[in-house]
Amino acid sequence: MMNLHKLILTENACYKAGRTITVKGIMVHSTGANNPNLKRYVGPNDGLLGENQYGNHWNTYHPGGREVCVHAFIGKLADGTIATYQTLPWNHRGWHAGGSANNTHIGFEICEDGLTDYTYFQKVYREAVELCAYLCKEYGLTEQNIICHSEGYKQGVASNHGDVMHWFPKHGKSMDTFRAEVKALLATDTKEDTEDIAEPVVTYPEKLTSGYYRVRKTWKDSKSQIGAYRVLANAKVAADKNPGTYVFTNEGVAIYPTDGTSETGTDDYRIHTVVKGDTLWDIATLYLGKGSRYLEIKTLNGLKSNVIYSGWKLKIPN
Repeated sequence: MMNLHKLILTENACYKAGRTITVKGIMVHSTGANNPNLKRYVGPNDGLLGENQYGNHWNTYHPGGREVCVHAFIGKLADGTIATYQTLPWNHRGWHAGGSANNTHIGFEICEDGLTDYTYFQKVYREAVELCAYLCKEYGLTEQNIICHSEGYKQGVASNHGDVMHWFPKHGKSMDTFRAEVKALLATDTKEDTEDIAEPVVTYPEKLTSGYYRVRKTWKDSKSQIGAYRVLANAKVAADKNPGTYVFTNEGVAIYPTDGTSETGTDDYRIHTVVKGDTLWDIATLYLGKGSRYLEIKTLNGLKSNVIYSGWKLKIPN
């Protein structure tokens, strides 16, 4: 089961450039450094990544003085488990290919270790297969739309890098086997099988370096604002002291508290009462026009699984 989280690298110059693409493919990269830990590249610490004592993650304007950014990383959390972290919006133009593939491809990095640990390789390889299957379904792609960096170079759409073909063959794999496994996963995925894909666990920094957590009744009602806070804990305290207010991100997403909603909702969401036979997929199709947007409903309601019961009142994004 894919272990997908989200921590957007908002301080990176690539994110700040704000350019978007029409997704036509996926490019697989690996980091080229013996460090399997996600905290090396993703930050700040969200409680799962662990602290990067050097602060040299990619959530800086030019990491290591380079113009570089990808859409996701796969590697180890602080507890040793494997996870994927989405680091750019999927349709954002990344800086990963060193060529025209930046204009067409989602790019993600697999954190390399010493390249000899078969167990680690098998875990991150499978995570990458599941991520690609997920993205193929989201953007109407097939396994034939997936290449690695070295293949991109041969096609003239990427710079001269060898990843991932310096690593995969050491463990009996290739991009052909990778594509075949994505194809097999897509073939077995039915509507019900989407239950097996974990929702992105959206995490929010305890302290912002830019922007504010704002406490107000609704996002549109700026006059009701109690205050703006860099520290999330302080924003939560203010919301607790002022019933009926919520903590909002810079993007206007209400993240605290998660209960106490009205029967009709707010300016930011509607309320749907679950009836027998409802699925998150069907509800997303009804309200949002696309079943695959069920993840937005899960995130907004803090659901940890896709199981819902009659009588539940779910918040639906407006």
